[in-house]
Amino acid sequence: MKELGEYLKDKRKENGVGLEEAAEDLSLTKDDIENIEAGNIRAFRDVLKLKVMVKDYAKYLGLDPEKVVDEFNDFLFEHTSKISLEDILEAKQKKEEEEKQIVSPYTKSTKKHFNIESLLKLKPLFVVFLVVLVILLIIVIYINIASKREPNNRNVELMGRECVEYEFA
Repeated sequence: MKELGEYLKDKRKENGVGLEEAAEDLSLTKDDIENIEAGNIRAFRDVLKLKVMVKDYAKYLGLDPEKVVDEFNDFLFEHTSKISLEDILEAKQKKEEEEKQIVSPYTKSTKKHFNIESLLKLKPLFVVFLVVLVILLIIVIYINIASKREPNNRNVELMGRECVEYEFA
């Protein structure tokens, strides 16, 4: 990329165009033009945007933009084909970790995990459950107390000192 950048810089100077003028005409910053001419590809986040900038810059300088883009593509191929296997595996692992973090109703696992957030989501339901449970407990206690007050279905007869019980079914 340095060779291509030097070539563009030489053509700009041959045409008598300053950095500020080129940047203003192309709606780029002065730093963008300097980085292109220096071959500093790392200054740009988006390689496709950089490719468009280089193509527009070549047109602006009166060069054949297709040839300049071909040179740029050759540089990219050389640069990307020299990526080590370790870097590729590391990038793959990082991508897999990011995909694990993405949750979608269509891709999330069906395995349920218990955590505090799920408990907090269930808090209103839990409160309702407790209220119903307390109400049922009160009803059971009331029924138990009321049944002790009412006479049961046993008939007790007192005969002298003996107590005889008859139970009706």
